Amino acid sequence: MSSAKRTGTRAPGAHAADGHDLIRVHGARENNLKDVSVEIPKRRLTVFTGVSGSGKSSLVFNTIAAESQRLINETYSAFVQGFMPTLARPEVDVLDGLTTAIIVDQQRMGADPRSTVGTATDVNAMLRILFSRLGEPHIGPPSAYSFNTASVRASGAITVERGNKKAVKATFHRTGGMCTNCEGRGTVSDIDLTQLYDDTKSLAEGAFTIPGWKSDSQWTVQVYAQSGFVDPDKPIREYTERQLRDFLYGDPVKVKVNGVNLTYEGLIPKIQKSFLSKDKEAMQPHIRAFVERAVTFTTCPECDGTRLSEGARSSRIRKTSIADACAMEIRDLAQWVRELDEPSVAPLLTALRDTLDSFVEIGLGYLSLDRPAGTLSGGEAQRVKMIRHLGSSLTDTTYVFDEPTVGLHPHDIQRMNDLLLRLRDKGNTVLVVEHKPEAIAIADHVVDLGPGAGTEGGAVCFEGTVEELRAADTVTGRHLDDRASLKETVREATGALEIRGARTHNLQDVDVDVPLGVLCVVTGVAGSGKSSLVHGSLPAGADVVSVDQSPIKGSRRSNPATYTGLLEPIRKAFAKANGVKPALFSANSEGACPTCNGAGVVYTDLAMMAGVATPCEDCEGKRFQPAVLEYRFGGRDISEVLAMSVARAEEFFGAGEARLPAAHRILGRLADVGLGYLTLGQPLTTLSGGERQRLKLATHMGDKGGVYVLDEPTSGLHLADVEQLLGLLDRLVDAGKSVVVVEHHQAVMAHADWIIDLGPGAGHDGGRVVFQGTPADLVAGRSTLTGQHLAAYVGA
Repeated sequence: MSSAKRTGTRAPGAHAADGHDLIRVHGARENNLKDVSVEIPKRRLTVFTGVSGSGKSSLVFNTIAAESQRLINETYSAFVQGFMPTLARPEVDVLDGLTTAIIVDQQRMGADPRSTVGTATDVNAMLRILFSRLGEPHIGPPSAYSFNTASVRASGAITVERGNKKAVKATFHRTGGMCTNCEGRGTVSDIDLTQLYDDTKSLAEGAFTIPGWKSDSQWTVQVYAQSGFVDPDKPIREYTERQLRDFLYGDPVKVKVNGVNLTYEGLIPKIQKSFLSKDKEAMQPHIRAFVERAVTFTTCPECDGTRLSEGARSSRIRKTSIADACAMEIRDLAQWVRELDEPSVAPLLTALRDTLDSFVEIGLGYLSLDRPAGTLSGGEAQRVKMIRHLGSSLTDTTYVFDEPTVGLHPHDIQRMNDLLLRLRDKGNTVLVVEHKPEAIAIADHVVDLGPGAGTEGGAVCFEGTVEELRAADTVTGRHLDDRASLKETVREATGALEIRGARTHNLQDVDVDVPLGVLCVVTGVAGSGKSSLVHGSLPAGADVVSVDQSPIKGSRRSNPATYTGLLEPIRKAFAKANGVKPALFSANSEGACPTCNGAGVVYTDLAMMAGVATPCEDCEGKRFQPAVLEYRFGGRDISEVLAMSVARAEEFFGAGEARLPAAHRILGRLADVGLGYLTLGQPLTTLSGGERQRLKLATHMGDKGGVYVLDEPTSGLHLADVEQLLGLLDRLVDAGKSVVVVEHHQAVMAHADWIIDLGPGAGHDGGRVVFQGTPADLVAGRSTLTGQHLAAYVGA
């Protein structure tokens, strides 16, 4: 291992404090790290590279950044720490020279339907104060302009228990800006009853068609069947008017079901609480599909989708209401704010201008403040989080970035590089986990982890400069200068999906034919309308399988076997071979170890200190009851099967007495996307971003659909993994599928059969098709930003 060189020698007699110019990590063992030791120069830009799953995030986020945050939290009193997230000390021998860490990760922003770009960045808070001071007519304090605050009035007597108790008359009044019709959501919903139940059946016959509502065992269904309000054996269409009203709209009331007190309420309010109060984007795919079938969301007619009350919309500054301001593109709003000249609110206008200018500078000027936060891509969310740090006066801090170029067109990457260098030049340490060669090129120092992924990774393969990396014999070094070449011949389309008059978001009446039977890439600068075109405009019922960027859901109890549905055929095979119930072979059901409830570890909560997880002594971390482990299939017990890697399990279930075609098919898809090294029982919480994206892709490969729509499948993928992805896309097309990819990676563009390029800019400067044709024609014409960058990439 080569150590990082010190940046400059210390003069004789220099101050002792000037010698701390390294972050030293020794013996890091988080996740798959194998006793890693590195020395990272401070006040420099260090890039961490390596294949997806090699241990980059484990070293940067779970070790360095996590320990920095833990040490800062420990400076607060025990009382304050009780309200803060508890962090365990990472598995590491020595961590020396740490500075305050500011983490800018790719976690999607809260998918709460009330969260918007404006509320998430505090810009709305500043605008509310501005309108409460300058708005005409004046309608009240800042809360009067908030769509998350309802108007409240109350009066009555309160008893103050202090000395001589006495009742005091009190009135309370608060003016909020929430639209009372949609409750600040901007949309109202209508429910299609035919999607909730089959009215020709009775409840006992399984009338409900809601996901997860099974008549025989589900508690919710039993509440309706045994409530006494309806006859469980009578078809729903034969209910009397009163029975139907109680069934659909009944007020909450306590009922006894099998001796247990439960709450009964009408089906419509129950559905609204269970499904409609949650954000659609955050739901599991089958639940989201049900909601899209059963519920129609329409723009609120009272507030016209602005979420605000009539009073808040009527108050204006220079003929502009707060609703108008939030609907503007941020670059236009920045110009509007710049034109306001009010000395009484000068500090507020300065702060607002600086924040809005930061949006424009970071390439997000095309967003509007009323854009729901849950609709931002991972790359957009990360850049929104960067905004509050751009104008910061802090120095000597450590900024930690997780692939800041995700979702960026090559044209935008240079701008991001400039921002990273600016943070470094202010005297900060910048740590970046990155795969893109353009971003690696600006590094002062590179740490390459590997050599492989999972158990085959976790070691430092290289430390040094970018030039030294090029000469190094590591996976990254060998692939750093890889350039995909244009294909000599492209496939011919077998048909087309016609999109006519597309106007979703910023699309400007777009007409385009998406070719079928080929690999079609939709590209363009960030915010040009790619996702709006592909996800918002493809004809309904077009036999489309969509794999977007939304994160996969999963707790520590979820693993690749449960997520992909692989565990189901395995459990059934074990049950059939041993003549017992399949539920015994689930660590989340009857087979769970009673001591740790199938978690494999026992958690001890230590209040404001980090909880301690110790391996369960009874099951030794295997998660199952000892009796369950005596049952075997193919000579293995269930815990041994879950400990297998995908590659080993594919071999195991592919032949011999353990041959299981249903499991073998799923394992084949996992191996196809390059996840052969994952173990079947590995918790999803330990997977990297790139691994989760590919796991999601693998599950959708089994869907029956003729058109696959992939949204930036190269996110989180190493240069070497991109080659494998291109091979997978080719196999899908050769198998008769049509593949449409929204992508910025030039290797995928060069490999395409057809390119649709949107632009020329972002927001209202985009939304038009500026090129459609073969990659060779795009390179030859160089008429768009994409064409110019692709030509430079392929060396044309």
